[in-house]
Amino acid sequence: MNVLAVAVWAAVLGSSLGLLLGLRRGRVSGTPEVHDLGEAAFLAGGPGAVVDAALVALLSDGRLVAGGPGIVHEGRRASGADPAQRAVLAALRAAPSGWLYQVRYAAMLDPAVQETGDALAARGMIAPPGAGRGLRRWGLVQTVVCAALIPVSLPVTFVAMALTREPQVPFVLKVLPVLAGGIVAGAMGARRARRRVTRAGRAALNRARARYAADQSPAVRTALFGLRGLRDPGLRAQLVPAARATRLAAAQARGRASAVRSSHASHSSHSSGSGADFDSGSGSSSVDPVPVLWCAAGDPGGSSGSGGCGGGSGCGGSGSSCSGGSSCAGSSSCSSGSSCSGGSSGSSCSSGSSCSSSSGSSCSSST
Repeated sequence: MNVLAVAVWAAVLGSSLGLLLGLRRGRVSGTPEVHDLGEAAFLAGGPGAVVDAALVALLSDGRLVAGGPGIVHEGRRASGADPAQRAVLAALRAAPSGWLYQVRYAAMLDPAVQETGDALAARGMIAPPGAGRGLRRWGLVQTVVCAALIPVSLPVTFVAMALTREPQVPFVLKVLPVLAGGIVAGAMGARRARRRVTRAGRAALNRARARYAADQSPAVRTALFGLRGLRDPGLRAQLVPAARATRLAAAQARGRASAVRSSHASHSSHSSGSGADFDSGSGSSSVDPVPVLWCAAGDPGGSSGSGGCGGGSGCGGSGSSCSGGSSCAGSSSCSSGSSCSGGSSGSSCSSGSSCSSSSGSSCSSST
């Protein structure tokens, strides 16, 4: 039984060491800094926080005017002072209904916003979508296996005690310390692998927050802390519901895209080999995948309502392909019973997308 205990110790320690080395491999040397508030907002809450900060700036100085709950329209001489603000105005001009959550969602897909994530990823401040998936599974498997071995070691202990009359340390006590440590190491490793923002990115965000600590303007506070840093009750009444509606639309679209992909796989496995394509006819036009590539999963600030993509980590759907094999094309639709334009009930709020080849993998949008 001593040999078996040594084998358990070696396996758990080797797995934990490999997981730790895998997590350390993604670290970057030096101390990268954010170049502007847009990058700080992306670190704080993904593309949703970038768009929220732009919306706050536009609504605060009258370049955007709230026309009702969840409705905005352009004010006089509306122009964007930075790429995110210009993306918001372009999305509004392409969405005549003026629904704020549509504008927010479309602006999140703008290449100027999406490519902020590409720039941060290139400097090692955030991890690309799906980068830590393998390590996260590794950590979860290690946690489950170590937890399962604890009750398994009890009957092994009884068998060893029955076969050996000499006094000895019970087998369960020999392996319990390393199994408990393996559970902790696996759980912590899986949690770290799930984080989108790296240690360098979190440190850069903290330095940006310290640098702008004296500036209490709503746009700056939103950029640094997400919507939880926005204190204006009027702006919160507009933006928080819009952020929730964006997340809901993205989650619904992801569910539809997953169902379509499952149906496609089932159709392919049972097809007779006649060469019929799934996208033939009207199949491709009914797909509603999620085009948001950079999302707010794992934002360090915990800014609920800033991300807008429900924690997804990639594009879904069919059609155009992004880098890394993910695809992004699609639209989001309103929940049943809501009106999208002119008071018509149940109409579709679509946000088409195509992949941009510049600066990594990003998605552009048209509404």
